[in-house]
Amino acid sequence: MGTGAEIALPPQGEPEAPIIGREKLPQNRSVPDQDSRKCPLQLSMAMIPAPCSWEIILKSWRMIADTQRRWLKRLAKLAVVSVALLLMLRWFEHKQTYHPSHSFHLTGDELGRAWEDVYFSTSDGLRLNAWFFPANANSPRRHLAVIVCHGNGGNISHRLGLYDALLHAGVNVLAFDYRGYGRSQGRPNEEGTYRDAQAAFAWLGQQGYAGTNIVVYGESLGGGIASELAVREPVGGLILQSTFTSVTDLGAELFPLLPVRTLGSIRYDTRSRLPNIRVPALILHSRSDRLIPFHHAERNFAVANEPKRLVEITGDHNDGVAETPAFAQAMEIYLDAMRSNGAAR
Repeated sequence: MGTGAEIALPPQGEPEAPIIGREKLPQNRSVPDQDSRKCPLQLSMAMIPAPCSWEIILKSWRMIADTQRRWLKRLAKLAVVSVALLLMLRWFEHKQTYHPSHSFHLTGDELGRAWEDVYFSTSDGLRLNAWFFPANANSPRRHLAVIVCHGNGGNISHRLGLYDALLHAGVNVLAFDYRGYGRSQGRPNEEGTYRDAQAAFAWLGQQGYAGTNIVVYGESLGGGIASELAVREPVGGLILQSTFTSVTDLGAELFPLLPVRTLGSIRYDTRSRLPNIRVPALILHSRSDRLIPFHHAERNFAVANEPKRLVEITGDHNDGVAETPAFAQAMEIYLDAMRSNGAAR
């Protein structure tokens, strides 16, 4: 080495890294902090104010529950009102259909002839009361018996004029009270009255009367009962006096604002049965009937089978039609037709 020459030494400290392979960071780029290195899901959850979200959900649930409770209360009230209205309709329907009386107006003694106060039981165990009037011993029709199914009011003590007219025609007469009427047990209802008529038919059979010699006579409501008996039992004839086509038809006419056809439970649908009844039919009705109009008789007559006859009588619905000459004549013609039809002796 030459003298006087100085060699420059690097400054003491950390050795400098080589230039090659060294990366310099831009001056405006910052190093990410710890929070910025969280995953995106953590960031999105952190952005939702959790307490506030749960409060909204709970509030929504409460609103839904309150709405449901209000609707349930309304539905419960509607159900109670509907049931109450239906029960009122059933009560009104029953009161309009049945008007039984337990007190007797007269007795069979009023006719001044032999009669019997009899009792028999129905298929469902009720005890019914009836009056039996035998025909005259010398009557050529003494083999015939008429079951009287009376109307919806009173009891058997209120139809003595009818019994007397039938007895003058020479037949036996059995008049019975439906359940809940007169001295008969029970409470009236549609199926029950059908069973009552069947019990009366069975009693006559026990007395020796053949079914073909039994005529069933239906007055007003009794027409619906008589027609059903003619379907259920082998009767010999059917007479309908002042009878409707059905209770629902009549109810819809009398109470047009009520849903009788939809909600009515009492039917007594005579018109629908008549095509299935094949015995002589006599229909008696007055054009002056203000309760059951004459067109009910015309419609019943239209669907009834031959032999059949429609006879116009006089008077209002509750007038005593049996005492009129037209009634006596109609009965004579009808009973003669029964004999021609093959009634047994």
